[in-house]
Amino acid sequence: MDGKNRSDVKPGLKVAVILKKDQRSGVKTEGVVKDLLTNSSFHPHGIKVRLEDGQVGRVCEILQ
Repeated sequence: MDGKNRSDVKPGLKVAVILKKDQRSGVKTEGVVKDLLTNSSFHPHGIKVRLEDGQVGRVCEILQ
């Protein structure tokens, strides 16, 4: 799953996100979802989430 559908992303899931500062380089950051920040059911660049450590990024891959 690639994290573009809001229904696939839930708090507590381990995901890989791309942070705003890493969008050009595509560096992935792993973490656990705390909050979903995108309200729409689909986003072409990935659902925006806040990780438990406070970082915000778009989900590019669901790991667990």
